[in-house]
Amino acid sequence: MKRIMAFASQSDSQAAVSRFGMGTKRVLAILLTLIMITALVGCGGRKRKPIELTLSTEDSVAILAAAGIRLPEAEVAPGAGTEVKWFSWGDPFQNYDSDQIVNTGFYTFREKYGGSLKWVETTYPEHHDRLAQLILANDCPDVMPGGTNACAFFPNNCLKDMIQPCDPWIDYDDPLWAPMKDLAELFAFGDHHYQICIKTAPADVVPYNRRILEDWGFDDPAELYYNDMWTWETFYDMCLEFTDPDANRYALDGYAYTSMFLKSSGEHFLMHTAEDGYWLNIDSPAIERGMQYLYEINKNDLNYRGANGERWDLRGDNDPWGAGVKDGLCLFYIIGESFFRVPPEEMAETWGDTTEFMFAPLPRDEQGDGIYYNWTTFDGLDSALGIVQGATNPEGAALLAACMRFKFIDPIVQQIDENQLRNVYLWTDEMLDMSKETRRIAEEHVLIDPTFNLGTELDSIANGFMGDSIVRSNTDMSWAKLKEDNGEALEYRVEELNAKIDAYLEKLESQG
Repeated sequence: MKRIMAFASQSDSQAAVSRFGMGTKRVLAILLTLIMITALVGCGGRKRKPIELTLSTEDSVAILAAAGIRLPEAEVAPGAGTEVKWFSWGDPFQNYDSDQIVNTGFYTFREKYGGSLKWVETTYPEHHDRLAQLILANDCPDVMPGGTNACAFFPNNCLKDMIQPCDPWIDYDDPLWAPMKDLAELFAFGDHHYQICIKTAPADVVPYNRRILEDWGFDDPAELYYNDMWTWETFYDMCLEFTDPDANRYALDGYAYTSMFLKSSGEHFLMHTAEDGYWLNIDSPAIERGMQYLYEINKNDLNYRGANGERWDLRGDNDPWGAGVKDGLCLFYIIGESFFRVPPEEMAETWGDTTEFMFAPLPRDEQGDGIYYNWTTFDGLDSALGIVQGATNPEGAALLAACMRFKFIDPIVQQIDENQLRNVYLWTDEMLDMSKETRRIAEEHVLIDPTFNLGTELDSIANGFMGDSIVRSNTDMSWAKLKEDNGEALEYRVEELNAKIDAYLEKLESQG
């Protein structure tokens, strides 16, 4: 059986569906008759043969058009009939195995507009250097992945003239792109936007095994959330009661819990806007409260550590992620939702089957404003893009991005995704509802992690403020101590970065 996965922004399509419900229901009712899967072996690289899988969802055009969301006509669309050079360590557009993802956005680009894609391969560790080499050699690709993790190109690569503003080709006031406008402002200098923001997701959730929590007499975090009682203090108290190092039982494992309190505080220690550049927020009471909880977690050994005391020694050497949850040795393995989008047998082996597995949003600060927060991230290599400086086909790259965006908000494609989660991965209604809820949180309160690709010197200092230094230290380092030791150097490097941005904007202005 071929696996069909499609990723979409829930809030956009829900608006269209609610306004045009009767027509949408009719379309969804005949969903299965609209899907046409055909495998055709095409030409690929020496070791790869793309398998083109097609998907027809023609009625979606009418649904989204009723909400003012349209793609340009093929006859007049800039970039139609062209080849786009995609620079990345992976190709999420073209299938190389009949069990891979059906990328409906690329299908639209190819079938509607006659476009094609050339994969310019690189490796993940070397992609920044390799891109610089291609630009210097005047052999530029057109587009590459963006995001907010280690592959991010903003801001440093933009300041180095490796990525160009997307504003000539992407209009964030257009109904297709308007829901991404606030997010795009976080990847901008002045009026210049550098990231094509296509589709977002919550950075992390709190997974757990209900059977284990019931054995311990703990309240269900999902139920606590729906009753507005899922707080930092409740989370910490569960962790404290559960942990017993002598029994090799620890409340937390993984990496993401070290920044959980930043993600759920509603703030960040480093802030950025297009108008004001970067500034420090390390004296925020909310951040201080969250880091105090992290300090207590570390001091009381509530987090799993290996023989050398480092948090990097994860249980099972990261194989698999979530090790210990099903067996009652780990209470909360905070991580992204994509780790649960797996076949039932894989799910049951690691997390427990879906009759006992559940997840919740990150808890909220009980002394905060009462809002649940989570950082916004990008889900997949094709969910945030950058147009390379010197690209020969930026119009084609922008048209491909528009096709991707259109299909991400397509209600029929969303239904395909939900059908797979329900019928193939055996997700329950509760899990599906919680997935929509965590996505809503991330979309309504847009927060990002701005501490990637800041430049070598600033990166090395900023990474320590994420909570890693507090956890990794064997001396129980507090937030106050971390600020005292590194705050001055951090402030200096932030001012240095802002000076680079000012000089860059002056250069752009002089160039007209």
